[in-house]
Amino acid sequence: MTPITLRDNLTASMLPKDSSLPVEWVIEDAPVDYPDAVAEMEARVAGIAAGTAAERIWLVEHPPLYTAGTSAHEEDLIAPDRFPVFQTGRGGQYTYHGPGQRVAYVMLDLNRRRQDLRLFVASLEQWIIRTLDGFNVRGERRDDRVGVWVRRPEKGFEAEDKIAAIGIRVRRWVTFHGISINIEPSLDHFDGIVPCGVKGHGVTSLADLGRIVTMPEVDAVMRREFEAVFGKTSIPGR
Repeated sequence: MTPITLRDNLTASMLPKDSSLPVEWVIEDAPVDYPDAVAEMEARVAGIAAGTAAERIWLVEHPPLYTAGTSAHEEDLIAPDRFPVFQTGRGGQYTYHGPGQRVAYVMLDLNRRRQDLRLFVASLEQWIIRTLDGFNVRGERRDDRVGVWVRRPEKGFEAEDKIAAIGIRVRRWVTFHGISINIEPSLDHFDGIVPCGVKGHGVTSLADLGRIVTMPEVDAVMRREFEAVFGKTSIPGR
């Protein structure tokens, strides 16, 4: 495990003030259509804000699709007819979702944590980095680029590929949308967009890096590392 750093200590402040209320941890067994996911998130966020629903991490896979965030540029959609394209209210630009990619929708109440969006994003980054570390992959942040990156020296000097994306929205200090980590997606599906508007760098996955793991194995590490950064979880009905 990566040694604890000052940035890890900072993310500790994203632990809830009241630790008696665990975050629901929900994993979907079947692919979820994107409009259905957005509708479900909207309903859950409204319930969290009203105090009638628990915080939730929702792990899904989607059919192949592209989403356009609030900063998306039309010219970054290279193949508009390849997959369905959905406009979405999250921050960021174009991204791809599809089979073999773990999407984690993060619905947390920052009122019971800390109302600090920069710290929240840093905490999401740390969660991803710690998860990748569990598979002996070194993920890194970049101040000028969103997401989590992996150095690829075998491709050339200063070559880097993106392995995880982050795109969030916040309403009444309740978060939604979230992160995606590439486990074993079809990497050529990213060719239809400029991912997150970043040119000159590629996209990778755990499988592309030689880490052949199952989605349940990734989910287990994600849960462990989420709890280290954000606090306890529970599976509804258990």
